[in-house]
Amino acid sequence: MRNMQLKDVRQEWNHSRFFFGKNKVMALALGRTAEDEFKDDLHKLSKHLRGQTGLLFTNKTKEDVLKFFDDYRIKDYARSGNQATQTVVIETGPVPEFSHSMEPQLRKLGLPTTLNKGVITLLREYQVCEKDDTLTPEQARILKLFGHQMADFHISVEGMYTPEGELELFNDRPEPIVPPKIQIKGMYS
Repeated sequence: MRNMQLKDVRQEWNHSRFFFGKNKVMALALGRTAEDEFKDDLHKLSKHLRGQTGLLFTNKTKEDVLKFFDDYRIKDYARSGNQATQTVVIETGPVPEFSHSMEPQLRKLGLPTTLNKGVITLLREYQVCEKDDTLTPEQARILKLFGHQMADFHISVEGMYTPEGELELFNDRPEPIVPPKIQIKGMYS
């Protein structure tokens, strides 16, 4: 869960309430069975609390909620442990966007670099990660240094409980299309 992005959503939707917590605790509050539920058929919602799930309480219409959250996607830097969504390759040649003092740090991260007249130069093509690999801390740091945002923050709305006491589940939303491989060139080349 990315706190900064979630904070932005909460500010934009300050007319509503978001609840995130342990799924078992939220299920207990809603009611796990028909006998201990807070409202009619609310126990059915408890069965769908799994993974990173939260609850949104709002007076907005279904259309407003779906439109906002369908359109709300923010690119972010991937962290170690995330799954790579693309194969990323850095091309051979000068990397003038970094100062000469960054060369030891880049070499320490595993990049084959040298200084050529004060300009960091990549000696050969370097594959940062392969699609579907689990990112290491070094790979995540390289992606961030080169400005490649691989993570996608979004909130998917999976269903709603209506004031009439009905639970409506929505179909899965389509995933965005991501190119399988990209090559990064120097920013000024």
